[in-house]
Amino acid sequence: MSSETRAMGYPRWVVMTMWGAAVLIAVGSYRFLIADIALVMPAMLHHALERPLMLYLHIGLAPISLALLPVQFSTRIRQRRRGLHRWLGRLYGVAILLAGISGIWLAYTTEEGPVAAAGLGVLSLLWLWVTGTAIWHAMSRRIAQHRVWMIRSAALTLAAVTLRVYLPVGVATVGFEASYPIICWLAWVPNLLLAEWILRRGRGAPLGATV
Repeated sequence: MSSETRAMGYPRWVVMTMWGAAVLIAVGSYRFLIADIALVMPAMLHHALERPLMLYLHIGLAPISLALLPVQFSTRIRQRRRGLHRWLGRLYGVAILLAGISGIWLAYTTEEGPVAAAGLGVLSLLWLWVTGTAIWHAMSRRIAQHRVWMIRSAALTLAAVTLRVYLPVGVATVGFEASYPIICWLAWVPNLLLAEWILRRGRGAPLGATV
């Protein structure tokens, strides 16, 4: 464990578990490639029937951004393979651009009600804005600001993880229809608040040192 990791106060296993969950969920998201979407993503079936392009853009590209997080936050790669870091950053940005735009459309056309639609729509808009700001700072060589905004972007990208944590609990307690609209907000609002807390305490910059 690096000295920066110890200074942060975050156990290595916590961060590694977070990154591991991101990669596993990213890989698992491609289950629609080997099974009927009606079986593996029943809540998305109406999108698959009515707007397949938007759906497959979202579920095909969003997992890429999720899987890239551990790599992009790796201090070792940033320092030793800067070219790779930049090119993967471009891939991360393109994946979020297309997944975010399609996410807005899917939110607008969801059948789960206005609360869920608003939660998913705001998430997609913020995802695009925050990630775009992070990339703009990187292109302007403002590396400290780039890292700050990338932590916010990561918090929103990790909504894919937290959603899958809350959803089984919601289904098991009050059911899918009652819990899903709330989870559409719960999946990302606490993530973003936690990111802001980390940044305000001055812990944001060393986060990548844990990988």
